[in-house]
Amino acid sequence: MKLKPPLLLLHGAIGSSAQFDQLAFMLEQHFEVVHRFDFEGHGVAPVHDRPFRMEYFVENAKEYLAAHAIGSINVFGYSMGGYVAMLLARKHSKLVKRIITLGTKYLWDAEGAAREVRLLDPDKIKAKVPTFARTLEARHGAGWETVLAKTREMITALGESPVLTMDDFAAIKHRIRIVIGDKDTMADIEDSLRVYRALPNAEFEVLPDTPHLLEQVLPYRITRSLIEFFGE
Repeated sequence: MKLKPPLLLLHGAIGSSAQFDQLAFMLEQHFEVVHRFDFEGHGVAPVHDRPFRMEYFVENAKEYLAAHAIGSINVFGYSMGGYVAMLLARKHSKLVKRIITLGTKYLWDAEGAAREVRLLDPDKIKAKVPTFARTLEARHGAGWETVLAKTREMITALGESPVLTMDDFAAIKHRIRIVIGDKDTMADIEDSLRVYRALPNAEFEVLPDTPHLLEQVLPYRITRSLIEFFGE
């Protein structure tokens, strides 16, 4: 069986590349190489002396590709990683071949940002979901409360001044598949459809009985979509 071209996996907000362990294992037999890395301040990546911003995460992706002598690559972005993938395609078109996003919130405003920020309160997380707090503590070498604080500030800024507009989506010519779970309460299906319709060369896929959290997405469903889309 001929292996498909290399693939880059981009993780979501307050996440890390380690969340892709199972998915990467399932994909390795189908792709030449499965690349992944941690955005600055996440996982094992050091914190930079600057706020979290989508533009800086795009810089992280560019630096990773340059360090590995990759001229262009297919990209799978989960949640925030999908937003970064789109911005990478918009700003640095030649670095990207095709994109699949899963559970990405594309359209931001102040109200939506405030709603997401409320979910990132470390005291509430420790009180109500201590297991998740321990997971975050183990995940982030720089300190999970720092990651949450910088993420909250980034989301607030994104709500005030979105980085990608509908005009930007209309200008992205790459072949793209937007994937969302039917039970995703974070990435709105209607907003995702608006972006899908704005993109010139896009597909739309809904995963049944699927929430937002990557750990709750059945691996075979997204693996099947990735193999199909990037293998055509």
